[in-house]
Amino acid sequence: MMLYKTALVADGEGLLTLTNWPQPAPGAGEMLIRVHVCGVCHTEIDEIEGRTPPPLFPIIPGHQVVGRIVALGRGVTGFNIGDRVGMAWIFSSCGHCEYCLRADENLCAGFQATGRDAHGGYAEYMTAPAAYAHPIPDAFTDAQAAPLLCAGAVGYRALRLAAIRDGQNLGFTGFGASAHLVLQVARRLYPNSRFYVFARNASERAFARTLGAAWAGDGADACPEPLHAIIDTTPAWTPIVMALNNLAPGGRLIVNAIRKEDGDKAALLRLNYAEHLWREKEIKSVANVSRSDVREFLQLAAMAGIRPEVEEYPLEDANRALMDLKHKHIRGAKVLRISG
Repeated sequence: MMLYKTALVADGEGLLTLTNWPQPAPGAGEMLIRVHVCGVCHTEIDEIEGRTPPPLFPIIPGHQVVGRIVALGRGVTGFNIGDRVGMAWIFSSCGHCEYCLRADENLCAGFQATGRDAHGGYAEYMTAPAAYAHPIPDAFTDAQAAPLLCAGAVGYRALRLAAIRDGQNLGFTGFGASAHLVLQVARRLYPNSRFYVFARNASERAFARTLGAAWAGDGADACPEPLHAIIDTTPAWTPIVMALNNLAPGGRLIVNAIRKEDGDKAALLRLNYAEHLWREKEIKSVANVSRSDVREFLQLAAMAGIRPEVEEYPLEDANRALMDLKHKHIRGAKVLRISG
């Protein structure tokens, strides 16, 4: 049995342990991937620190996986050994419920998440269902592709749910890893629309303007124009109330967050029906991501020339990368270099 190094969630106390782990073998319908890189995400911090814990420990985290196929299980078609592929948050689903049949498998009760319900990419090798793997366009390096599999893909789903038409105004509350990628794609899809950004950090507001935002202000500022849709990526409740103030009649607020923190929950007491919700305004959440979201976004990002800025860490520095992300020591996306 071959052994290789991987990072494990040991007990949910906040640290990963580098250890030897048996090399997995692909079963029927699966592929064995030699992992080149794996992106680092806030979701891993929530898993490790117990806010959204995996069902079982130990678990290998990581759901922004890029590598090459080194073995194929029985019955796999459409892929060859040596192909470069990615695995995103969606690891598998039941395949036969109403949601899976309409390509909304992100809503399936049997949804399995990469790096939470099944071992992920903080490892030299991982197995994955071939039906849920994604070809990586040649336009991207391994490290550039990794953040597109999570922040980009789930942001693209939020954009789809916003359902704006070309020429309508779109806002972003928070301007981090997801929003800055989605803004670039939205500019390509909706060339006659205008985009407005709400961010507390002055450098984020300046960054938004360089990417084509028509206006960027603080979260408490009033938008100069009513917005047909707003995508919220913050972990707080206060921006929800503020965003509803800036929606046009019939507008949609899309909440793209894994969770909302309780620290400012009292902000919801300021929610006034006539002021914030009347005139057919909508609030809709984003849940997980579907396979079509990932594949469509990868192609759009390649055509739009999106190249995320990344900062690489060796696998053994995974804990440092997670802490840098947690404490906002951010310059681009965090990516673990594992092999290749």
